[in-house]
Amino acid sequence: MDKKLKMACIGIDIGGTNLRMALLDNRGAIIHRTKCSTDIHHGREAFFSLLRKGIESLLLVAKDKCYETVGLGVGVPGLVANDGCMLVSVNLPPLDGINLRDELQAMTGLPTVVANDVNAFAFGESVYGAGRDYRSFLMVTLGTGVGGGLILDRTVWTGIDGVAGEFGHVTVEPNGRLCRCGNYGCLEQYASANALVAAAREIMAREKDAFGEALRDKDISTQKLAEAALDGNSAALALFAEAGRYLGIAVASVVNLLNLEAVIIGGGVAASFDLLSESLKREIHARAFPIPAGRLRIERAALGDDGGIIGSGALVMDHLFRGNP
Repeated sequence: MDKKLKMACIGIDIGGTNLRMALLDNRGAIIHRTKCSTDIHHGREAFFSLLRKGIESLLLVAKDKCYETVGLGVGVPGLVANDGCMLVSVNLPPLDGINLRDELQAMTGLPTVVANDVNAFAFGESVYGAGRDYRSFLMVTLGTGVGGGLILDRTVWTGIDGVAGEFGHVTVEPNGRLCRCGNYGCLEQYASANALVAAAREIMAREKDAFGEALRDKDISTQKLAEAALDGNSAALALFAEAGRYLGIAVASVVNLLNLEAVIIGGGVAASFDLLSESLKREIHARAFPIPAGRLRIERAALGDDGGIIGSGALVMDHLFRGNP
């Protein structure tokens, strides 16, 4: 059997809530996966113990199935330097300042790549998902916050310090809502799940049954708001249209700057893509120059919840195949 086909890597997606790992073959197919609570509140040592146990279990699976594990890829939320150092991670504060790449290489003896989670997701879409036909695109994740990752000429663009792509903190309202980053009017405050729920609560404070009698303040979620919108509720439809409009404002500037081929949208709120897309496209065409706006394609991400682990694995495989040290 061709040894190349028996090559495998481990992809890890570290979230504030869940720690997801998988053994992947060299084509990005998941051979085996694990999932547990991140439990970062127990501290750094406990977290690394979880990582070690998960990695060891996947290495045993690889051995049992006759795969050679050649590398480890990790996607993690926050600002990650190009050398794998965690600069800032709002959801994982015990990891701040630690070089996660060096720690994991020392733990496993495997070549390791550590990247921002959305950058990993973007690279996964570039290799295996909705971005396969594009050389350059912007990846946007709409979830609790708004994440961004840039693929330029089929390569993740991280910037000189490794922190490029913070699309959620593009200013769309100069005197707008205060963001957790300290700025005012960031896109994240207008197009994320948290923003949609907060806006819905403001509306319900004025009109209790604005979204229908079945939706009460304590039960608000983007999923229920989407259901109300799909049922024709005007207030819910307006919320998603407004989120799409703000997203379009931010995208239009990036389109003018970089003349990208596509924008690929993932994350939980992306399940409501059809509720956002019309106002998003309308705003892009209203604000961007005709040539870059006319060629731009808006796509839904293809890899779903597996985007992080598949993308992390793809990054380390790319790292190895390019002959990097």
